[in-house]
Amino acid sequence: MTKRMLTMLGCVVLLVVILGGGFALHIKNMMASFPKPMPQTVTATKVEALDWQPQLAAVGTVMPTRGVDVTTEIAGLVRDVKFKSGAHVNAGELLVQLNDDADVAQLRSLQAAADLAQTVLTRDKAQLEAQAISQAQVDNDAADLKSKRALVEQQKAAVAKKSIRAPFSGELGITTVNPGQYLNPGDKVVSLEKIDPIYVDFSIPQKEVAGLSIGQHVTLSNDAFPGTEFSGKITALNPKVDSATRNVQLEATLPNPKHQLLPGMFANVKVDMGDKKRYLTLPQTAVTYNPYGSTVFILKPDEKGAKDDKGNPKLTAQQVFVTTGATRGDQVAVLTGITAGQQVVTSGQLKLKNGIDVVVDNSVVPGNSPNPTPQEH
Repeated sequence: MTKRMLTMLGCVVLLVVILGGGFALHIKNMMASFPKPMPQTVTATKVEALDWQPQLAAVGTVMPTRGVDVTTEIAGLVRDVKFKSGAHVNAGELLVQLNDDADVAQLRSLQAAADLAQTVLTRDKAQLEAQAISQAQVDNDAADLKSKRALVEQQKAAVAKKSIRAPFSGELGITTVNPGQYLNPGDKVVSLEKIDPIYVDFSIPQKEVAGLSIGQHVTLSNDAFPGTEFSGKITALNPKVDSATRNVQLEATLPNPKHQLLPGMFANVKVDMGDKKRYLTLPQTAVTYNPYGSTVFILKPDEKGAKDDKGNPKLTAQQVFVTTGATRGDQVAVLTGITAGQQVVTSGQLKLKNGIDVVVDNSVVPGNSPNPTPQEH
């Protein structure tokens, strides 16, 4: 009985083996009959080593070297406006003349009194030499002369205040003051800004302070002049860190001969940090960022040496892990994982897997500029 059961069991095992082999052969034939995946079209670029200037980016505000709202110190009626809105003026140039007729008349009266005091003092000194009067009289005459001269100087200052002048050279704003208008002390006449050179104020995190110093090179750009960069140097570093933001304020000075930069403008500021470095560089679109690491697809010639229709070596994709570093514009520095001269896919990675054939078409390529600018179409 036992021998018979073993024979039946062996037959069953043999049957299973035959059926399994037939099924496997069937699956193999089915897989062989599947069409081979078509080559995928991608864009690609060769890995290059480029010079990088490490930079610290910040947002700043353009400020005038000097800026003030010109006002009047004393009240008066506007007799004449001597400037045009938006004009350039030099230090001390007359801007507005107030009516000073009464003040000038008072000055002349005080000057006449001072002249008379001078005459009296001169006459009394002569009489003192003849011992006709006492020394006390001459001393009183001298004190009276000094008092009257002081009144003259005080009145001259009052007359001068009726002439409103530019405190420094710069560019005038737009005024609403007109002849015949009455101005009270402190009323705004016009704004005056010195904008060449010009300042830019910006803040950086406190952890970056160790890499900053006076004289360090900065580059400024803004949307008013796309593609244009303005160069300057750090000229001041605030000795106090803002306790609310833990940022430190800096001030850079930039030449502005064409008056392109205006006070109040928003500015993108980049501060050069240290010496230039050389990095392997790729467009940022070439890197796929994943929780388990960053990857790129490199292109290799087919291992079997197959050729495409044009006689060029067929290319296959291989995914590799990379370590990325700093970024600038459209570019990213790659620290490990690739070597110079390798061909790397820059777009089309989503349809790739290891070993798949690819065709490179660079008729339209992703951006790869270190300083990209918006393009309007």
